[in-house]
Amino acid sequence: MSPMFDLENIHFSYPQRPPILSGVSLQLYPDERLCLTGHNGTGKSTLLQLMVGLLQPTSGDISAFGKIRKEEKDFLEVRKAAGFVFQDPDDQLFCPTVLEDVAFGPLNLGKSKDEVLSIVDKTLLSLGLSEFKDRITHKLSGGEKRLVALATVLAMEPQVLLLDEPTTNLDEETTEKLIGILLDLPQSMIIVSHDPHFRRRIATRMVQLRAGVVIEPQSKCKHAV
Repeated sequence: MSPMFDLENIHFSYPQRPPILSGVSLQLYPDERLCLTGHNGTGKSTLLQLMVGLLQPTSGDISAFGKIRKEEKDFLEVRKAAGFVFQDPDDQLFCPTVLEDVAFGPLNLGKSKDEVLSIVDKTLLSLGLSEFKDRITHKLSGGEKRLVALATVLAMEPQVLLLDEPTTNLDEETTEKLIGILLDLPQSMIIVSHDPHFRRRIATRMVQLRAGVVIEPQSKCKHAV
């Protein structure tokens, strides 16, 4: 089975700072919900941004959906197929209403107005957010904004979801709702999360980013034997 994302020996450093990634290799396969953990500052969010071309690696290869991706034009296609849900929903929501935020992506894909309205209704219904359609986005609670941010990505009908700390500042009820939603979705996922309870409920595989590289827990156990 071919991976949907295949990262090989990825190195990255921010200007005037020590390297943050020092040879990351990671694959995401169809039907996986891969949870990525690690201490703050180890480069987890950076890695997600590299995968969709928001940052460029110093060296190494990023393959997505069967093709090596290097130039900005290569990643335009990737961003249509891989939906990135940012850690802060305010970075993702910028329209006056929920309807306009969720409609933005499909409109930019060239969908007709009728198609877009149908996609918005279907997406909000699937997330239990139908009553949010005409709500003012900036007046939503933090948890509500997180669910709407997910809706904006799902409306694009991606093949992969990249979720950066999706449970941050969520109460228990909203976290349970999010878990149910994610478990029902067909997309492969890479999920950055510090929440061990959430990871245990969601993950089909877990890895750790440490000292600039990805550590597979089972590999760690083998070395300890």
